Amino acid sequence: MSVKPVIELTADGSHTLFVPGLNEHYHSVNGAIQESTHVFIDAGLKHCRKDTIHIFEVGFGTGLNAFLTLLENRKTERIIHYTTIEAYPLPDNIIKDLNYPEKYLSIEQEMYHKLHNVEWEKESEITDNFFLTKIKADFTRFDFSKIKENADIIYFDAFAPDKQAGMWTQDIFDKLYAISGDGCILVTYCAKGIVRRMMQQAGFTTERLPGPPGKREMLRAIK
Repeated sequence: MSVKPVIELTADGSHTLFVPGLNEHYHSVNGAIQESTHVFIDAGLKHCRKDTIHIFEVGFGTGLNAFLTLLENRKTERIIHYTTIEAYPLPDNIIKDLNYPEKYLSIEQEMYHKLHNVEWEKESEITDNFFLTKIKADFTRFDFSKIKENADIIYFDAFAPDKQAGMWTQDIFDKLYAISGDGCILVTYCAKGIVRRMMQQAGFTTERLPGPPGKREMLRAIK
């Protein structure tokens, strides 16, 4: 992305980023936190019953999904190992200005910034039950053999298919199915029929769910 993303305010008061080169936002303008909570936490994380959970995220971006997952998991004693792929890490000045941690206590604000500040390519302890591995890579060329533990949950949060078609291919969903454990839950904001059919062709069982504010539907797929 040659042009730096621009911070914008969404309808729920939380920030998103607008990418001029793609004419695309990182999150819904109808509410960034609302969207991430609805799609990834409520439809994904809360439906996994395991005590130790391996999450694989496509698109670390602002770190919002990881942050909300960490906060939700603080209510439990479960262990989360969170692996995320990002080709274009955000610069420090943009991360500093995002308002996601503002309404939380200082310890939680520190956790948000720690998510961004830990080393890449190495598992880091954020809390005693949340471990993060950030991988800087082009997802379309990623070596999936690097994933040593099968995923229990997949957060598929790439830019929309009409913006980054290479992220939404049959080959990609076949590879995601291959690294999924039994009962793995894949969630995405996208509800396009072609995406649902690719998931099904890979072997997932899919269902359409009500979408977040401003979007009629989303997809959840189960292995």
